[in-house]
Amino acid sequence: MRNQQSAQSLSYMRGFTLIEIMVVVVILAVLGALVVPKILENVDKARVTRAQSDIRAIETALDLYRLDNFKYPTTEQGLAALVKQPADSTITNYRSGGYLKAVPKDPWNSLYQYQAPGRDGAEYEIRSFGRDGKEGGEGYDSDIGTATLDQK
Repeated sequence: MRNQQSAQSLSYMRGFTLIEIMVVVVILAVLGALVVPKILENVDKARVTRAQSDIRAIETALDLYRLDNFKYPTTEQGLAALVKQPADSTITNYRSGGYLKAVPKDPWNSLYQYQAPGRDGAEYEIRSFGRDGKEGGEGYDSDIGTATLDQK
């Protein structure tokens, strides 16, 4: 009886074969190949959405700046004018504390580009160069800005 019990306990302790382990590894690799690209695409979509939200928030701050000071900051003053009062004698109604707590960086850790007047006759333009950090591009590398907010 004792030998029969030890034979049974040995059969339970034999573990996994190399083939079983390889099958599990292949299944995990296939699942990873299918899931990881979807996760990375969602990260890129989230970054684009955050950039669009940042640009809208900056637009709101610029509009408040204009209401108080009757003009938008110049290109030279840039978005920093929304954080700290520029050295311009015509800016007389600047809000204490500014219009933004800090100049935000885009989701790819680059500064937003500000130009006043903007291209195409706009009063100003705010842009992020996207994932690649270069002007132009396609897909997630394309520019995100005031001119393209409703297109993405």
